[in-house]
Amino acid sequence: MKTGKLWGVGLGPGDPELMTVKAARLISEADVIAYHCARHGRSIARSVAEPYLREGQVEERLMYPVTTEGTDHPGGYEGAIAEFYELSAKRLAEHLDAGRDVVVLCEGDPFFFGSYMYMHERLCDRYEAEAVPGVTSVSAASAVLGKPLVQRDEVLTILPGTLPAPELARRLADTQAAAVMKLGRTFGSVREALAESGRLDEAYYVERATWPNQRVEPFADVDPSTVPYFSLALVPSPAYASRKEPAAEPAEVAAEGGEVVVVGLGPAGPEWLTPEASSALAEAEHIVGYGPYVAKVPQRAGQVRHASGNRVEADRARHALSLAASGARVAVVSSGDPGVFAMASAVLEQAASLEEPVRVRVIPGVTAASAAAARVGAPLGHDYCVLSLSDRLKPWDVIERRLDAAGVADLVVALYNPASRTRTEQLVRARDVLLRHRAVETPVVVARDVGGPEESVIVTSLGEFDPSVVDMRCLVIVGSSRTRVTHGQVWTPRSY
Repeated sequence: MKTGKLWGVGLGPGDPELMTVKAARLISEADVIAYHCARHGRSIARSVAEPYLREGQVEERLMYPVTTEGTDHPGGYEGAIAEFYELSAKRLAEHLDAGRDVVVLCEGDPFFFGSYMYMHERLCDRYEAEAVPGVTSVSAASAVLGKPLVQRDEVLTILPGTLPAPELARRLADTQAAAVMKLGRTFGSVREALAESGRLDEAYYVERATWPNQRVEPFADVDPSTVPYFSLALVPSPAYASRKEPAAEPAEVAAEGGEVVVVGLGPAGPEWLTPEASSALAEAEHIVGYGPYVAKVPQRAGQVRHASGNRVEADRARHALSLAASGARVAVVSSGDPGVFAMASAVLEQAASLEEPVRVRVIPGVTAASAAAARVGAPLGHDYCVLSLSDRLKPWDVIERRLDAAGVADLVVALYNPASRTRTEQLVRARDVLLRHRAVETPVVVARDVGGPEESVIVTSLGEFDPSVVDMRCLVIVGSSRTRVTHGQVWTPRSY
């Protein structure tokens, strides 16, 4: 017997007239109508679809057993919900096995924070399954607000309000337009994040968009005690707002002018950041840097962030200097120490070409070499050198000569930028150069993501060292003839 088909039907934001023609047809034709509901038994989805229901249809009411307020289920809330979805999927499977088509009603869009997706993932491998898109709450909110979400090259970010406030603030500051879902009990945290990111005055509160009792007002004016789950925060297109609203008075330029502070963030999280670096970041009006590094900086209200790609260092430096020339306090961020294969030299190079000088300061950070060395002991305890194996900014023959010289001089060598997806042979060649001067037993340290969630440190030897395990997130330390490994620690004696 042919099995039935599973449909996840998006109902749109609440107004039955905003349902698609296809959705209305499928609802009226279905053998079985399924919908989720809370313990009170009422279903918003069913009420929206009610004009299209017909007599004789089987209704499957999938009642959530718990809310986020807690449960005595041995697996906790997540365990109880997972068990509920499994049991619900089995109920629907019985209808599908009997050849009955099943429509699962879903407010908004089925695959946009929709409840249908949990049925889909459990049943789509065994039955024909299809989702019918619906108008999302974000689109509805923009429509009732009467302001465009985004235009031209603007970026829209959609966020759950359940994220921690600092994370929300960082993401809100890094985008042009945003929607924050799942308010209700998260309202206070979302308001804090909007304020911290400097976006509170741009944000609007939209509740039950397209419903008869919809509510729209500036987010800053909302009483938290009145906020239900079916509401969201919307930060619409800033370009549209700039054309429609009076321009703000330009900030007064400090008499002494601006400056660029190049800040070392250290190799990983905030515990590696120096107090001097923290102060400079807190005082900056603009944060400029490679996107992942900018993301590490705690957000401050009113601070503007300028994230960019990894290969535009000169453009980044010029942008920072231009901001400072207009009187702004600018922090350019680098991982590790900014003076070691990082942004300090890039900024100073661009500053040297300016007719009017701009003040540039460099604040050091913990280097990757120091962090990696500390994890294994003291391999840098005597003379050492630091080399980058990247041949993007200098030719390989220069790198090879310097490696050879370091080998002759019997220096410990810390290798930055050892490998990448497109540079796989350089590290093999570097190992071969050093083997001209070092014994195969020479200790080698491969440190990856030191201080980060994927940290790993391997101690091996030059003869057994496998370059294929190294990527761009690694730093490699090759010992001198004096470097030792004792009791699992690597160290180089301070005297000969």
